[in-house]
Amino acid sequence: MTGRLLNLQRQAAELGRLRTGLTQPGSNGRNRPVRSANWIVSSHDRTRVEAAATLWGGTVERWAPQGNGEAQWRVITESSSIEALLPPGDPLSQYNEMWTGGGCARRCDGITEKLKKRPCVCLDEHGENWYLLGPQQVCRATSRIKVILPDLPGIGLWRADTHSFYAANEWPGVIDMVAAGTGGQGVIPVSMRIEQRQRLAEGKTKKFPVVVVDIRATVRQALTGTIPGSVLSPVPPAALALERAPRDYAAEARSAKTADEAVGIYRQAEAAGDMTDQLKAQLIAIGQRKRAAEAAAAAGTPVDPGATDPSTESSDEAPVDAEIVDDDDPEMLWFHIVTEAGERGWDIDQLSGQFTARNPGVTPDTAGAAQLRTFLTDLRETAA
Repeated sequence: MTGRLLNLQRQAAELGRLRTGLTQPGSNGRNRPVRSANWIVSSHDRTRVEAAATLWGGTVERWAPQGNGEAQWRVITESSSIEALLPPGDPLSQYNEMWTGGGCARRCDGITEKLKKRPCVCLDEHGENWYLLGPQQVCRATSRIKVILPDLPGIGLWRADTHSFYAANEWPGVIDMVAAGTGGQGVIPVSMRIEQRQRLAEGKTKKFPVVVVDIRATVRQALTGTIPGSVLSPVPPAALALERAPRDYAAEARSAKTADEAVGIYRQAEAAGDMTDQLKAQLIAIGQRKRAAEAAAAAGTPVDPGATDPSTESSDEAPVDAEIVDDDDPEMLWFHIVTEAGERGWDIDQLSGQFTARNPGVTPDTAGAAQLRTFLTDLRETAA
């Protein structure tokens, strides 16, 4: 793309807010805050609020935010759960904040108060238990999350704010887990749910709502970045989550600078459950070629590039049957053992069982080089 201002952040417009509270007249004639069990959708655009009412129930009404803000439209829905999408990047912002009639007086990350560049005021004035005091004395944990509501009109984001201590702790864990799997590039389907909870404090049961961000996927899908878009109903877009391309372990092993790096890629393929017989043969051959090349280089022996360069290897080439000479590397010994086991048609479980049977109380992962070498020698002798 061309013709953009490079010193400005690129972000979608804010279309409206998702709220969990409202105000009602009190006995003294003054408005008092009230928690809502269902979502409240507000926007300057009436058509968006009407669409929300169609989806989640409720009556659209004219409404002025507390603090004499510009009049908007809102609907107090009949739903405590709505489906949304987390946009790419980091949709979560968190600070400890104190607001007054003049606006935000403090904004702190828990260590530094950002507005005046000073240490945390609450901690300095009230000690480690400052958070137990009321909002008139100390800052409040403020979490803001931006989401996409795909079934409402407009291209942009909707913001939900909460002062919940529990949400402040739970939201980052969910967001960071998904970001780890998608690299921050996925559009992730979630449910935004107002969940009623209770706790016992000072002998009294206190009930309170918590906004829960629930990823519509399994933990495995979240961590691997393969969250399926089909979990969003009723009409899922063609692609809601980043679909990660299959990993080319063989290419990575060929590009590895050392045999040890190639061994590490072999282990990663095993741990991920991606190992196949063909891939196993490729990785073993690559590792052995790299190990032979390293040994030849250390001995000053000329090396035939065609025999040692893994980049010249075909995808269906069988493992090289190389003898081990004074090799004390357990990883490389295990490579050779897997090669021998593959010729017998053993899978990894069968191989581990055979090893443990011959070495009671010892697994291949905990075995030393001498035990592995003895086991390999036995396998070769029985094969002969």
